[in-house]
Amino acid sequence: MNRLRILKYLFVFTAPAVGFLGFYFKGPWTWALPIYAYGLVPLVELLNKGSVKNMSDMEEEVAKQDRLYDYIVYSMVPLQWGMYIYFMFTVEAGGMQAYEYAGLIASMGIGCAALGINVAHELGHRSKWYEQWMSKALLLTSQYMHFYIEHNRGHHKNVSTEEDPATSRYGELVYTFWFRSVIMGYISAWKLELQRLDRKGLPWYHWSNEMIFYVFCQVGVMAAVAFFFSVPTMLMAMAASVIGFSLLEVINYVEHYGLARHKSGEHFKRVLPIHSWNSNHPMGRLLLFELTRHSDHHYKASRKYQILRHFDDAPQMPTGYPGMIVLALVPPLWFAVMNPRVKALQEKYPEELRIPVAQAA
Repeated sequence: MNRLRILKYLFVFTAPAVGFLGFYFKGPWTWALPIYAYGLVPLVELLNKGSVKNMSDMEEEVAKQDRLYDYIVYSMVPLQWGMYIYFMFTVEAGGMQAYEYAGLIASMGIGCAALGINVAHELGHRSKWYEQWMSKALLLTSQYMHFYIEHNRGHHKNVSTEEDPATSRYGELVYTFWFRSVIMGYISAWKLELQRLDRKGLPWYHWSNEMIFYVFCQVGVMAAVAFFFSVPTMLMAMAASVIGFSLLEVINYVEHYGLARHKSGEHFKRVLPIHSWNSNHPMGRLLLFELTRHSDHHYKASRKYQILRHFDDAPQMPTGYPGMIVLALVPPLWFAVMNPRVKALQEKYPEELRIPVAQAA
């Protein structure tokens, strides 16, 4: 029975398959992956809210030990890099119309977000050194390697507070949030790394400074693309990376919108399931390796994707992550749908939630 549960995660391969079809056939096919991810998937998820069922303790233990779950995640590394390199060969070949280039860049950007950053997020919480290196290799395709530091050492500590750049505030536009999260997240990663070096009595320019290492990796990859392909191909690869980390930031916006922790003395109260928005909608769960069961992830970040749980008191989104991303990009609709939900939650759980500082309407 447990092996049958594993099979459902093979659904994740549908997204890169559609992307590769677009790269190969070109023409209107270049837009197949964006339409699939942000058209078809949201439509299906409006009709199916998924299951709230959790595994039993025994089933969890079996699933946790089954390496096939890990191998599916690991396979995303060569798949993402294969898609990334194939993308560059495709755009370098030229001879296409502007809409085709745009579709290819959008498709690669979705790959950078779903296969790159999302899987890097899962692997970045693992303890084995090779899993952490795979996480960084995936983040490299989105030019967002500092996420490894900021997310693990910053976001999980400060989530649902004004100290966290990746927590969106009540009434905040997704577009202003993007600038704040991108800029302040990068600055936060530098601060966290300098603090780590300082605790070891090392200067900022020490060879073990990961932020310097990330800069060399990212600049090196772009220089290699320009050298082996061309500057226009490099610019299109960079555009895909921007789309990739921008989709991550929209997901950040969606995940904790308006959910803020109270303070207990000088410190914030512990993170509870109430501090993250969740979705049990099936296609998003499978395509994103259960990222949508986000409350349990923050409650215990070491839990692997296959055993993340549903909590009855965790806030539930009206549709899945892909649909919520589309909704967030239209602020009037987003506020109309989400602000009443935030206020209702704050009234229902006044001891756990507060309306955060710097709120808008």
